[in-house]
Amino acid sequence: MSEHAEATPTPYAEVEAALRDEFAGVHSSTTVTRCVEAAHYGALEVTGYAHPSLVERIARKHLHVLALVASERG
Repeated sequence: MSEHAEATPTPYAEVEAALRDEFAGVHSSTTVTRCVEAAHYGALEVTGYAHPSLVERIARKHLHVLALVASERG
């Protein structure tokens, strides 16, 4: 057995990567990660399960709202 275990990617790694690309130049990767995490926990709380497609939709909405607020402040 290997002493060095590879890190298992989260089920939301692809979601994060897609949203990082979509919001590049708008939000930092940290902001995207936080939105994905918040969407994950929110979906779990409401539905009991957080399917990656649901998490992606919720996180995208959060990111759009954050971008809108930032543009109104600027």
